[in-house]
Amino acid sequence: MIKKIVTLLLLLIFSYLLIMKVKLNYELEKANNRLHDYNSQNIKLSYGNISYAEIGKGEVILSCHGLFGGYDQGIENLKSLSKYMRIIAPSRFGYLESDVKGKGTPKDQSKAYVELLDKLGIDKVYVMGASAGGTSAIRFALDYPEMCKGLILYCSAMPETKKSENVNLKQGPAEILVNNYMMYITSPFFKATMGMEQEVIKTMLPIDLRKLGVKIDSEITNPDMSLNFNDYKIENLQIPTLILQAKDDKIVDYNKTLAAAGRFPNLTLKIFENGGHMIKGHGEEIDKYVLEFINSNSHK
Repeated sequence: MIKKIVTLLLLLIFSYLLIMKVKLNYELEKANNRLHDYNSQNIKLSYGNISYAEIGKGEVILSCHGLFGGYDQGIENLKSLSKYMRIIAPSRFGYLESDVKGKGTPKDQSKAYVELLDKLGIDKVYVMGASAGGTSAIRFALDYPEMCKGLILYCSAMPETKKSENVNLKQGPAEILVNNYMMYITSPFFKATMGMEQEVIKTMLPIDLRKLGVKIDSEITNPDMSLNFNDYKIENLQIPTLILQAKDDKIVDYNKTLAAAGRFPNLTLKIFENGGHMIKGHGEEIDKYVLEFINSNSHK
């Protein structure tokens, strides 16, 4: 009886893996076709290539995507605002054909943003950082305040309130998961582990074009505000800041966001009761808050 049960379980597992493989191949084809729809461009900067996409006209928002992102995620995060704003969405280091400057630190990334904006003839922007992209957005605001009209942090990584003696140097997914197949077969568990729907996997594919970026985020970007606490002088920020956060976010701790909020001198804080890491279901409210924030500060 035990042998029959084990055999049945193995058969079920094998069938599941086979079905997921077939479904993955279909989704990969769709994902690769979807990337072409963004009409992305490549620009040669001093250190190498950067890929980016843009949409809309008006005030410029530099959109810094999160983990497993790229120019596609950067556009999607703000697409509904493109009728009012010009969205510039670069792929950060290691994502979708973007090369790496130096060691790939947030400081290096903010320098790359400056080069890109110079190439595009843009003097000043609002910068929006989503999730892991928040670190380089904060770094950009600190290092180039003359180029930054305002800082928007959307479910973003947050600065520490005090220097930590023990910093986790690996803040990201296990390396074994960072490939198309392994991430796809674990996607049914996204809701339980990260509070995100399984469908999110479709926006992460193809993972092989984002793998280096995930590694850089996990080992360099995400630990940076803790490792270099003294370099993140948040209290010196004079530009206006808008923070958007959901209480039930399983990726960014709501309590940490509240604690960090006290460090921003010119802050507008918008908290949502639910919505998870992507503040799902609150798109219209988010657009309203972002538009109000930009409109109230653009004349200054």
